[in-house]
Amino acid sequence: MVREIGGWGERGKGVFWGAALVLYICVAPSGLWGLTEDEKNTISVYKRAAPGVVNITSTVLERDFFFGIVPREGAGSGAIIDSRGYILTNNHVIKEARRIEVTLSDGSKWPGKLVGGDPENDLAVIKIEAPSGRLTPLPLGSSKDLQVGQKVMAIGNPFGLGETLTVGIISSLGRSIRSETGSLMEDLIQTDAAINPGNSGGPLLDSEGRIIGINTAIFSPSGGNIGIGFAIPVDTAKRIIPELIEKGYVAHPWLGVSLFPLTSGLAKAMDLPTSQGVLVVEVIRDGPADRAGVRGGTKMVQIGNALLPVGGDVILAVEGEPVKSSEDVIREIRKRRPGEQVRLKILRGKRTEEIVVTLGERPRGR
Repeated sequence: MVREIGGWGERGKGVFWGAALVLYICVAPSGLWGLTEDEKNTISVYKRAAPGVVNITSTVLERDFFFGIVPREGAGSGAIIDSRGYILTNNHVIKEARRIEVTLSDGSKWPGKLVGGDPENDLAVIKIEAPSGRLTPLPLGSSKDLQVGQKVMAIGNPFGLGETLTVGIISSLGRSIRSETGSLMEDLIQTDAAINPGNSGGPLLDSEGRIIGINTAIFSPSGGNIGIGFAIPVDTAKRIIPELIEKGYVAHPWLGVSLFPLTSGLAKAMDLPTSQGVLVVEVIRDGPADRAGVRGGTKMVQIGNALLPVGGDVILAVEGEPVKSSEDVIREIRKRRPGEQVRLKILRGKRTEEIVVTLGERPRGR
């Protein structure tokens, strides 16, 4: 009897709910339909992180063909890391800059001041005097437990095109490349997320929107993106940011030697009982190794077309870790701080010894 009021019944209910569904489809926001959970995550991270990514333009002075001074402008990206106006970027973005200008996501432009830079790790911190209400700091995550295959996102300003998002995965971990200064950059994150000129200094983000890396370089025969990009692990940045802010530079450990790889042919020519290790060809006078008693080459011999100082010590291991190349020694030394001691196992003549060296602070410019 109740179902009959006004002609209402089961059939009527079906018609009503069908019409309601059609109406909802017609008026529902299109963004709620057709998106996967992964796409929703990407959109959410972008909306939260984009305001914390800035465009950096720098002006440097160069000499033209006629030796006249001409300005040249470069561009890159950066990430706001706190509400005081500190911004993390690549050192090569602001290297030798006479003027730095930072553009926020709201379009406002602010003069930037270099706080400190570390060419070896290609990181720098700059600062702008913008109200904290205009700044959106990005959270620093961790690069300790990253996994190959993990989703990552890069936000930057490639070719001056602001707030560009690219998505990819971590392709590999622990990569090593040479920086512009020739120093060895280690433990880099490799990603296939598109990174192009102008992305340098921008953040590499995880699915939570946390910075896990700072985009720094690409491998490309043509200069464009081919899906092999590199980012500096955020744990490296977290370690040196306080030092950059406090001192303006990073104090790197220094052994004070020049090394040369020991090959089997060279070992045979020098009548050495081993072909593993690195030759100490020079010891910097009054440097850490010199004060500890490490010996460099004593005579010059011709090896092929090159003259090489020989007769010095051969470093076989650092802190018990066997070394096969100069990079192995550098890698072990860089794990430490100036003032720390390091044990070297050396070959001197026909016998092995252990020498303890107190590392110094590498002179600026070396």
